[in-house]
Amino acid sequence: MSLQGKRVAVLLEQQYHEIELWYPVYRMKEAGILVTLVAPEAGKTYLSKLGYPAKADAAAGDVSASQFDGLIIPGGFGPDYIRRSEAMLNLTRDLAAAGKPIAAICHGPWVLCSTTALKGRNATCFSSIKDDVINAGANYVDQEVVVDGPIITSRKPDDLPAFTAAFLKALAG
Repeated sequence: MSLQGKRVAVLLEQQYHEIELWYPVYRMKEAGILVTLVAPEAGKTYLSKLGYPAKADAAAGDVSASQFDGLIIPGGFGPDYIRRSEAMLNLTRDLAAAGKPIAAICHGPWVLCSTTALKGRNATCFSSIKDDVINAGANYVDQEVVVDGPIITSRKPDDLPAFTAAFLKALAG
């Protein structure tokens, strides 16, 4: 199955981790996937942990799960802010309910902890949020990428190649 024309949402908020956002974004674009940076406000520029800017393409409240084939949740401290946005959580919940691939890396699974997407699944994350992932109902597994149905999780930037490859495979069906 070709990935040309597939649509992926990437959640964006302040304090995102640069490489965990941009590495997957560029890999998706290389594969012909249409990438939309989704944040609380469209057109707003959000700064990374190191001050690198990313401009939101769309507001979470203005898009729906039906517009996307998958979702990526980068880490950094952005997920802590993403969890404060009901529109961002609703988009994540709706994509999970539709069984579409959702990939979360490092602190990204924090967003999934605010939904029921991890309940009964195997997952991994950055070590400091391991308890949150377990308390959200997941079975924590310490490996570079964990794929459990449509949920794909990884621990840290070093895992990005395996993380991105697993997400691309899930998108391809």
